[in-house]
Amino acid sequence: MDLTKPDGTGELIITRMTIENDSTSFDFEGEVEGYGSVFCSQVMESVDGDRTRGVMGGEARTFLTDGTLITAPLRGTFKRDKSNIKLFFTDAVNNGAVNFVIWDIDLLSKNVQVSYWEIISPM
Repeated sequence: MDLTKPDGTGELIITRMTIENDSTSFDFEGEVEGYGSVFCSQVMESVDGDRTRGVMGGEARTFLTDGTLITAPLRGTFKRDKSNIKLFFTDAVNNGAVNFVIWDIDLLSKNVQVSYWEIISPM
């Protein structure tokens, strides 16, 4: 897989961030190439004392321009450097596709750059 050439890109924004003692929950929305309007919720849990590494679980819902709903569970890991998070995950889309996804999250600007690589094509 050539990570310099994603199959699709997009941009999301953070619409909610809720901080708990052992986790942080986020909501995101925006547009992703090939997937239309994306709405996503994730929970990130640290695995180290300084909260720079951890695991993520979440769900995504997208609407294509014709109104078709697409859903996907999300599972992955993250690495934080100051106010920037690099998130790596896979999804299992209900249309049969499986993607490897990288998000670059800027907590201060609330912007998220999305890149994905299709591992398995839709049915």
